[in-house]
Amino acid sequence: MKAIILFGHGARDSRWREPFDRLASLWHEQYPQTPVELAFLEMMQPSLEDAVAALSARGVSDLTIVPVFFGQGGHLRNDFPVLLEECRGKFPKITLSATPAVGEDLAVLQAIIDFGARAL
Repeated sequence: MKAIILFGHGARDSRWREPFDRLASLWHEQYPQTPVELAFLEMMQPSLEDAVAALSARGVSDLTIVPVFFGQGGHLRNDFPVLLEECRGKFPKITLSATPAVGEDLAVLQAIIDFGARAL
């Protein structure tokens, strides 16, 4: 079974999480057969390892992690690869892969331009 983790930075203010919860809900509505979990780098739960563990318990064998970051800064270049390798070591029966940061995708950038254009 395949699944997806939407991976964000995390913040002290719990309201920061609200768009991530909406994003996960939209995913679930549009792809109900593919489980989705949220995970956060810091300050919020679940951690990446906890999210992988939860999906593993559901029988997931192929997991894609989508960093919901605007770009490939230090966290994605330095911290995320370490966390990903730790999860690969702890969950060897799960194939773990990751996409680039969502902000590096042309369609995402175009959606932001379109959003701005609608505000004019």
